[in-house]
Amino acid sequence: MTVETAANPAKTETKTDGSPMKGNLREYGLVLALILIMLFFQFTTNGTLFRPVNLTNLVLQNSYIIIMALGMLLVIVAGHIDLSVGSVSGFVGGLAAVMMVQWHIHYIPATILCLVVGGLIGAAQGYWVAYHKIPSFIVTLAGMLVFKGLALWLLGGQSVGPFPPQFQLLSSGFIPDIFGGAGFNITSMLVGIVLVALMIYFSLRGRAKREKHGYQGEPFALFAAKNLIIAGIILFLTYLLSSYKGLPNVLIVMSLLIALFVFVTKRMTVGRRIYAMGGNEKAAKLSGIKTERLTFLTFVNMGVLAALAGLIFAARLNTATPKAGLGFELDVIAAVFIGGASAMGGVGQVMGAVIGAFIMGVMNNGMSIMGVNIDWQQVIKGLVLLAAVVFDVYNKNKG
Repeated sequence: MTVETAANPAKTETKTDGSPMKGNLREYGLVLALILIMLFFQFTTNGTLFRPVNLTNLVLQNSYIIIMALGMLLVIVAGHIDLSVGSVSGFVGGLAAVMMVQWHIHYIPATILCLVVGGLIGAAQGYWVAYHKIPSFIVTLAGMLVFKGLALWLLGGQSVGPFPPQFQLLSSGFIPDIFGGAGFNITSMLVGIVLVALMIYFSLRGRAKREKHGYQGEPFALFAAKNLIIAGIILFLTYLLSSYKGLPNVLIVMSLLIALFVFVTKRMTVGRRIYAMGGNEKAAKLSGIKTERLTFLTFVNMGVLAALAGLIFAARLNTATPKAGLGFELDVIAAVFIGGASAMGGVGQVMGAVIGAFIMGVMNNGMSIMGVNIDWQQVIKGLVLLAAVVFDVYNKNKG
């Protein structure tokens, strides 16, 4: 992969061979896989999956995984890995509990301090990876052990809670209905419609810009069908959520972060440089990209998002436990790889990671409703992850 291609993922759209589906196989395959998995569990759970209360739980259960997956995507695209995110999120959740419950610090400054601590943790790990070239696997494996131990020490091996009611709203609150709808949150539905309209607008705008610069992409019929299907799914799910309590606050936070990271990776120079660095670090460095600083910043970003995820998880449980965050890193990394990221770096998309996280979330939720034992759930998730990586390697070798 050249620096030019890696730095601008849109360039890959010029490589067409008369088969638009082939060039976008991963993207369409992910959306189709998510739809099929949801329909499968909707049928096998006798309609439980699409019940508004279950969809709300699905969002709450996977919000922190999706938030961490956004940061993990950039780390993996840059050619690294972070195994400490679960322990960091658990440690920060414990720190928040100690500050708010035991030290009686107001939840706003406590939240800000926790995010700063997350950034400092990411900076400490990124420093060794970026400037001393210690493999990220080793650094973050050490971090995983360190912060798991610190969480146990901080909480004294006991759960600490409950949190202030205002802080709990971060994960358990919903958008209030300013229209006062009876049994249906009109405001949430309108928010969903606006988001879909913005999504279609920016998709059309991006396509027009690519065509203006001579990039050959997918046929318009295929482009329109894809966007209409996604828009239909979003509106349908928004309608179901609005018929319950409305859109959860955490879903709005998550949506804003997704939009921000899509903008950063597709429109900002720093995003294109991360792809360039992951595709060929030596070439990127020769072209003037400060790869050490970029690697450092990706880990700082990961630390902040892990801290935010820890706060959301703690707010949802309304308590901080010593085992919080256990195994989170596995679900986060799996979501990114299932979403199409390459273990070699330089490849991956934000929406792919989000869809990958939802695939994992729907599988967890669906199998739990069906009563599948937790041991078999792990086996199935492992096989799905392996299949995703094998598919990625097969496509690379074929190309």
